Amino acid sequence: MSRDRYVDFLRAWAIVLVVLGHWLITVLLHGPDGELTAPELLASVPWTQWLTLLFQIMPLFFLAGGHAAAGSWARTRSSGGTAAGWVGRRAVRLLLPTALYSGLVLLAVGICSAVGVDPGTLALVGWAMAMQFWFLPVYLLLSALTPALHAAHRRLGLAVPMAMGAVALIADTVVLTAHAPCVGVIDYVLVWGVAYQLGFCWRDGLLTERRPLVPAALAAGGGLAFAALVALGPFPVSLILVTGQTPSNTDPPSAAMLSWAVGQAGACLLAAPGLRRLLERERVWRVVRPVGGVSMTLYLWHMLPVLVLAAAFYLTRLAPEPVLGSPAWWALRVPWLLVLGVVLVALVSVLRPLEGGLVKWYDRTRPDAGPYRPWLLWPGLAGCATALARFATRGFADDGRFPVLPALGLAVGVALVLLHRRPAEPGGAGRSEDHKGDTFEEVA
Repeated sequence: MSRDRYVDFLRAWAIVLVVLGHWLITVLLHGPDGELTAPELLASVPWTQWLTLLFQIMPLFFLAGGHAAAGSWARTRSSGGTAAGWVGRRAVRLLLPTALYSGLVLLAVGICSAVGVDPGTLALVGWAMAMQFWFLPVYLLLSALTPALHAAHRRLGLAVPMAMGAVALIADTVVLTAHAPCVGVIDYVLVWGVAYQLGFCWRDGLLTERRPLVPAALAAGGGLAFAALVALGPFPVSLILVTGQTPSNTDPPSAAMLSWAVGQAGACLLAAPGLRRLLERERVWRVVRPVGGVSMTLYLWHMLPVLVLAAAFYLTRLAPEPVLGSPAWWALRVPWLLVLGVVLVALVSVLRPLEGGLVKWYDRTRPDAGPYRPWLLWPGLAGCATALARFATRGFADDGRFPVLPALGLAVGVALVLLHRRPAEPGGAGRSEDHKGDTFEEVA
């Protein structure tokens, strides 16, 4: 089956908007004592919280990811492949770039800590370099659960995301009424899992071919539910975490976020015919395809240009610092975004071949051939997800110190995942499972 250009476009579009959104709300100013600070735009200028309706596009990434994963797993099943082989392959392609990124950042944190960099500054930088990590443990877990989730989908269809959404609403109600934030942890899997599961349904035609009114119902129902929950309920309009704002729509994902995800999925399906026709034009596709191919690199490294510009223009006081939220401040966002984009393109041109080389080296030395060692894979995935979640919540340098245990947990977890494949036999490539079309960008 040929690749769906629209699915690739959704992944690329989601990543580009996430990057632009993070850059747009990043604020750097000198404090009263001359220290460089990073005020929170969404808290300092409250009306900007409405902008998150434009930039919170991650539901589409999970929707497209579910669509791609369903196709990849279906091909593997039909060719006799195993769940361990499929999950392991996708985990490797997600974790190798993540391990490279994390290793280099942790090395920099260790050096800075050793030479006596101010702990407050180090903590701020460590948080900025890990702010995007919330996505990784969630996506890793959903990928690991895909064989089971897809089996439920084949049996129950649309009933699966409906049931997941209902449980997510119950959990969110418990969080709000019983003040039990620990219960909300399951909503990270359930809310984003609804979008992921809808991707299965989309691929099999359950949302379009057999029920042509479903996309409109999803868009209208999700949008109206979100509006009601914000206008009449306890939820804020911001779809990004704002410090001190309770409840939050993202920490954990709330009923309002669930509504937004459903509405966004419906709008995406409604727009599909027109955008597919546009993507058939080779000029358009030549622009979209390269972005999709480097999506993981963009996502991981997009905050490094902020640090580069901070050192070059803000620590040296070369950058003007108009009043936050003033017309002059917004006007300076244009060159800010352009220069950040130039730096990121340069970084990606260097890093993407390195990441791809790591994957190719691993595939050559440990070919994708059975039998696998799931007793290494599953504990490794658990260790990686735990360490990545820790980095996502507390950064790479919590309290300005090197995170020894999380770093060790990630290193051990990645090692176990990599070792679940056996080394290549001399002179032989091994029996490879069918994974046609299961490319690096499709996994990401």
